[in-house]
Amino acid sequence: MIVVPAVDILDGQAVRLLRGDYDSVTDTRGDPAELARQWAADGARLIHVVDLDGAKQGRRVNTAAVRRLCAAVTVPVEVSGGLRTMASIESAFADGAVRAVLGTAALKDAHLLRNALQRWGERIAVGIDARDGYVSTEGWRAASQTAATDLAREVVALGATCIIYTDIARDGTLAGPNLPALREMIAAAGVPVIASGGVGSLDDLRQLRQAGASGAIVGRALYNGTISLAEAIAEVQDADEAHHPLS
Repeated sequence: MIVVPAVDILDGQAVRLLRGDYDSVTDTRGDPAELARQWAADGARLIHVVDLDGAKQGRRVNTAAVRRLCAAVTVPVEVSGGLRTMASIESAFADGAVRAVLGTAALKDAHLLRNALQRWGERIAVGIDARDGYVSTEGWRAASQTAATDLAREVVALGATCIIYTDIARDGTLAGPNLPALREMIAAAGVPVIASGGVGSLDDLRQLRQAGASGAIVGRALYNGTISLAEAIAEVQDADEAHHPLS
């Protein structure tokens, strides 16, 4: 398993939200590039970046901040938020991302996802964000009637090789991951699944590893110092693991 630190960007600043609520900022860490440098110095081998404004508006918004972040580190960076056209995906790669994460588009535009997978292959990951087992889109503001596990099967059939699964109810809470839902997702997907949402302790990371997650995205617990990234990497990360397209 790989430990993946998160950098969520809102209005150009690194922040954390509670359960994806844009009105509930729990932590602010200022310059996203500086935060990425810290994660890199602590040993990160992949950094997960979310353009929160982009996810909400359906187009890339914090492009300058993402570009500066990618230029600030040699660690591979995956980018999500507002990637709903081939041009926007291409621009994320041009800004320095090694992987693009498609969320809303994965549910609403199978044609785009298929084309992106055909063109970029493993450089495309699918983000499946679920509330009570059902997929949410548009920056988690829109609910759907699609079960997260059903979407996983569909995107894998289209060629997806990596899924980033977020349990929205746990995100930013430090209350621990939703392990039963994660196990269902791993069984349904049959491809590597990176878990996100609820990590608040080293024991949570150990449980994710035991559950079969190929990676764990950690945000708020790193922001507020509940977890040390260097310690987490030493404790649970496999020496030869690196779930990114450059491995």
